[in-house]
Amino acid sequence: MTDQTVRDEVREWSLDELAEAYAYPAKGPWLRANMVSSLDGAAQHEGRSQPISSDTDMRIFGTLRGLADVVIVGAETVRLEGYRPARAREAFAERRAAAGQGPAPAIAVVSASLDLDFSAPLFTAPLVPTLLLTGASAAPDRVSAAQEAGAEVVVAGDGPGVEPERAVRALVERGLTRQLTEGGPRLLGQLVAAGVLDELCLTVSPLLTVGDAQRIAGGPSPKVPERFALASLLEEDGFLFTRYSRA
Repeated sequence: MTDQTVRDEVREWSLDELAEAYAYPAKGPWLRANMVSSLDGAAQHEGRSQPISSDTDMRIFGTLRGLADVVIVGAETVRLEGYRPARAREAFAERRAAAGQGPAPAIAVVSASLDLDFSAPLFTAPLVPTLLLTGASAAPDRVSAAQEAGAEVVVAGDGPGVEPERAVRALVERGLTRQLTEGGPRLLGQLVAAGVLDELCLTVSPLLTVGDAQRIAGGPSPKVPERFALASLLEEDGFLFTRYSRA
């Protein structure tokens, strides 16, 4: 057998081409994840994903946000990555209007403790109010602080933590059916274990990082690994941009 790599013509994909390639299914709620991993399985380098990313990976990152109703992210990732509100992008304005979407996706932060900086732009300057997904036993003073900052607190669990199925359902009930999670690894692991993830968009970076960085998903393993099917594959400069959907 001869090894052969099939490469696309070297050029920059347009946002319209990327939007078509990553379009959400026409029917039903759909939860996709977007993650990047090094060749040796690291989801981060020195605590952040940016060092193993690329310009094209960031274009796809922006495209996935441009198509989503809501971006779901864990509190630790918000703190480490310095998350800001999603912005309106002219390139997606017509497409979003035609789909009945607002100018930018909402950000939904999953947090049991609500240990977040409510003076940050994510809470003080979003185009649409930031959502906080938490449990019923969240500290009342933190709930009040979040609400005073303008966030909408959504209870999605009977205890301190968030139950993935309830979180997804609560967002759907708010009309947020095109769902995107950007991690981190702990949150993605919880979504996978709960069986609520429909699609994984994974960038494989041609880097070896060594170290002890987390994988893209962490936490307890499901009893039976869930199989996903390859839906599409793009390549540029050694980076593989894969999309896998539930088999």
